[in-house]
Amino acid sequence: MFCGGCGSSTTATPLTRKRADPRPNDTTIIQPVAPRSTVISVPLWPAGSLQAGTAPAPAPASADAAPEGAGTPAPVVAERYTLQFSTGETVSVRGTGLIGRRPLPQPTERFDHLIQITDLGMSVSKSHLEFGQHDGEFWVNDRFSGNGTVVRRAPAPALRCEPGRRYLVGRGSRVEIGDQFFMVL
Repeated sequence: MFCGGCGSSTTATPLTRKRADPRPNDTTIIQPVAPRSTVISVPLWPAGSLQAGTAPAPAPASADAAPEGAGTPAPVVAERYTLQFSTGETVSVRGTGLIGRRPLPQPTERFDHLIQITDLGMSVSKSHLEFGQHDGEFWVNDRFSGNGTVVRRAPAPALRCEPGRRYLVGRGSRVEIGDQFFMVL
């Protein structure tokens, strides 16, 4: 039976309106996973597995791997750049990275840095800009952001970046992302 004025049930009581708990006997306690405290490194080419006369290609070495003059060619070391943001953050970077409100790489992408900046006006996209280095030169790439990216180099006029294309940015340049910006030092 329903009320003609409001449509509610005339026979319903607070007890009949209560829904049954969908998991009445769920008392499972999940134990936390123990954190891993060690890193195991397995060589790519185990000793004795190579045939005579063959050698593997040398693995890329990190900047801290071997001291200079150890008989191997010096690896290409990425320059260290400092990004000074208009929001007050200063980040020292080396390698590749993403900048945005909530930067998130695609499943197949790997970055050295994910830099999240505060933008209350939301003019900066979630993954607004990608950066990296080529032969020690810093570059930026707009990731099809909503408000775009502008590079201001000292003597040259402002340059609006075409999405998906890399632009070299020298030290002392200003990169504008939405209403925010950062200086490359």
